[in-house]
Amino acid sequence: PLFCYPLSSTSNTTMPNTNIQTGQDWGTVNVGRASAGRVAVPKTAMGVTRAKAMGLVATEKKFGAGGNKSAHTASVNAKKIEESDELKLNKVDKSLSKAIQQARMAKKMTQKDLATKINEKPQVVGEYESGKAVPNGQIIVKMERVLGVKL
Repeated sequence: PLFCYPLSSTSNTTMPNTNIQTGQDWGTVNVGRASAGRVAVPKTAMGVTRAKAMGLVATEKKFGAGGNKSAHTASVNAKKIEESDELKLNKVDKSLSKAIQQARMAKKMTQKDLATKINEKPQVVGEYESGKAVPNGQIIVKMERVLGVKL
């Protein structure tokens, strides 16, 4: 409907008061966390103790909880794995580590250079030269080939 009113300079012009339904619901809606029905959960140890005293929280001990005591108690007769002779891995001999280092220095190579030529990490060459590596025949043959010496 179209409303037409005469305009005059002396009268106040107002729009007609009509009740038009727009179909919008402008009420407040909680999405997600509704704070109305939630119970406050204590976050600190003091809060839990207070809730226990007020009777809001009940705790119960589980049967058999913490039953992994064998991992934390030392047996008198148990040997350490490091001390047993059967599991000891032989390391690179000092003479071999010195020979690798001297041959590398004679070729004026760094550990990194030697490592890239034998397709290994620089840490591997360092372990061989310090005597900490477990000897691997393939790596030793690669080093012999690159350095040109029999190790």
